[in-house]
Amino acid sequence: MRLVRYDSGQGPRTGRVETGGDGDVVRELGPSGPGAVAGRLAEVVLLAPCDPRTIVCVGSNYPCQLAEKGRPRPERPALFLKAPNAVVGPGEPVLRPAGVERLEYEGELAVVIGRRARDLDERTAWSHVLGLTCANDVTAHDYRADGQWARAKSADTFCPLGPWIETEPGAGPWGLRTTLNGRTVQESDTGAMIFDVARILAHVTRWITLQPGDVVLTGSPGGVGPMTAGDRVTVEIDGVGTLENPVAERPAPVVH
Repeated sequence: MRLVRYDSGQGPRTGRVETGGDGDVVRELGPSGPGAVAGRLAEVVLLAPCDPRTIVCVGSNYPCQLAEKGRPRPERPALFLKAPNAVVGPGEPVLRPAGVERLEYEGELAVVIGRRARDLDERTAWSHVLGLTCANDVTAHDYRADGQWARAKSADTFCPLGPWIETEPGAGPWGLRTTLNGRTVQESDTGAMIFDVARILAHVTRWITLQPGDVVLTGSPGGVGPMTAGDRVTVEIDGVGTLENPVAERPAPVVH
């Protein structure tokens, strides 16, 4: 099932994508179950498919990226956080802050939590997962010089998610491709990850309790590179979906 959040014109609503005779449509999902059809998928404004309280990310999880960076293989998942203000949905622009010389894309598989997760066991970790979605772990490379990654990873619009949560993605591994203006810049599959989803969730929830709607980003393969205003970045994951976002300059602050 493909679960979405969309703009109803009266605030965010939750729905599911259904295939009909005239193409895909979005049907509203309410507390009592399926409701009316909100419209054709192509005409509905999709939002980020969840509204996470916590976003936990894993770095250095693909050997190809380690080889590019000259980094050693980690003994355990390397964790960092992105702030919820960074979340945007499909089609929304990624905004480059003024002064950032190198803004980078990082296509990733994102795991959306379905029920409270604490001290998970690898063997049962998947039972706490609602589904999978696509993510772009946008990074302001310049800001890494801060000594910590708060600005580099958590500026507004630095966490595109979507287009939906796929609750039945199949067994995996899932092929992952990132394109920049139609040119493939990253290509791998999740079977290459050093730490798989179950291992990541067990590690994260040893210290951080995850709630429904929270998100775990599982790392980016090699090929991370710069993007600039006017570019379009697409993250495609087999069996999950395709997330596309334009890049634009962040408007200058208004001086009062």
